[in-house]
Amino acid sequence: MAVWLAQWLGPLLLVSLWGLSAPASLLRRLGEHIQQFQESSAQGLGLSLGPGAAALPKVGWLEQLLDPFNVSDRRSFLQRYWVNDQHWVGQDGPIFLHLGGEGSLGPGSVMRGHPAALAPAWGALVISLEHRFYGLSIPAGGLEMAQLRFLSSRLALADVVSARLALSRLFNISSSSPWICFGGSYAGSLAAWARLKFPHLIFASVASSAPVRAVLDFSEYNDVVSRSLMSTAIGGSLECRAAVSVAFAEVERRLRSGGAAQAALRTELSACGPLGRAENQAELLGALQALVGGVVQYDGQAGAPLSVRQLCGLLLGGGGNRSHSTPYCGLRRAVQIVLHSLGQKCLSFSRAETVAQLRSTEPQLSGVGDRQWLYQTCTEFGFYVTCENPRCPFSQLPALPSQLDLCEQVFGLSALSVAQAVAQTNSYYGGQTPGANQVLFVNGDTDPWHVLSVTQALGSSESTLLIRTGSHCLDMAPERPSDSPSLRLGRQNIFQQLQTWLKLAKESQIKGEV
Repeated sequence: MAVWLAQWLGPLLLVSLWGLSAPASLLRRLGEHIQQFQESSAQGLGLSLGPGAAALPKVGWLEQLLDPFNVSDRRSFLQRYWVNDQHWVGQDGPIFLHLGGEGSLGPGSVMRGHPAALAPAWGALVISLEHRFYGLSIPAGGLEMAQLRFLSSRLALADVVSARLALSRLFNISSSSPWICFGGSYAGSLAAWARLKFPHLIFASVASSAPVRAVLDFSEYNDVVSRSLMSTAIGGSLECRAAVSVAFAEVERRLRSGGAAQAALRTELSACGPLGRAENQAELLGALQALVGGVVQYDGQAGAPLSVRQLCGLLLGGGGNRSHSTPYCGLRRAVQIVLHSLGQKCLSFSRAETVAQLRSTEPQLSGVGDRQWLYQTCTEFGFYVTCENPRCPFSQLPALPSQLDLCEQVFGLSALSVAQAVAQTNSYYGGQTPGANQVLFVNGDTDPWHVLSVTQALGSSESTLLIRTGSHCLDMAPERPSDSPSLRLGRQNIFQQLQTWLKLAKESQIKGEV
């Protein structure tokens, strides 16, 4: 029953957007673990499906053009979507469109999260659309480079347009029904951009934790991690932040020492392989950064192995005898807890294995598409997290060049081409000043990704909501009794914004303007 429930409810949160090195692999597994925990415990949290439980979501497939920008290319693929019509009042009701991002999209995408939770109040039809090249929406031909050139946010938005038109015909939806997009993380950016580029088709959007600014060197990620480790509101402190630096300095000292010290370090930190090579040392240090960053990114979420408060307790010796405990020992304990929670035997793996896995063109049927997402970071977004700022509490490894080198090793794309792609993305979408109206940007100030989103209103119709102590996509997670007052207020504000939009849509219907 638990397995069936997990499959049925589908993803509730989105995983890290990092490029796909060993550090990102750890963050990805952490995000997936949190998803699965929330799915399997949904019934225990009182999130029963109610009297309409028999009305299971419906799956469908749309035939989409592989290259909608080339009228002479008639190749197509099948794109998966899900539908929840149990609250739909009919053809004049609103349509809540949940956009998929860099992973598989399950039926839970129309049964949980903002769209499903808000649908009963307005009699909305809830539809979710899986992103091209992820999940089961992968074109024939696999993930070869010749195929991946048809993977981009621009083409994903073209899919949204054609899906909106096709689904309107399929479900006999009135032309006056407002379509409202929802999405979190990368999909949150897509939701905002859908309204920006196609305002005549998308009436409004809710964009949660949406990094709309592409950036090559994302050093700001660790700036937020550092600041959050000092935040007393979530259990951090100046001492905790200092302890992180001490722990990482000790790891680097032992790596430099080589020999017995390095061998002991491998055992104590459960490293998967030998640490003699510099590139593997960088992978280990990056994985440790990701572990600490992941604690911050998912702080306070159901299923997270550690909170900031718990991590700081370990680093400062709160879990045992302070006189015999060191920050390094606390870091070791944190690694053990996270690995045990994720069901992993060891931490990190070799750079060579990373490259080999990313070169594989075999599609993954679940979770994040590693190769696909790396391709999008290399050709659109960057998002490479670094720690070269002197204020960063971690090691300076892995540095930006080694991360950019993955684009070269896996796809043959130069660092210059990646930098140019990032600039083009910001030019096309407007970065953090997109200029879209009727978009609500929702962020948490603990989430490292909020610095790439829109956190200050740019006009009367482009709204922002910053949730104090909120972590990544926390507003999209199922409600819990332990939710903070700021989170509860944030969800109320989302409801009220939607109410304002739908009232506006109704007035436009009456005037015959829609």
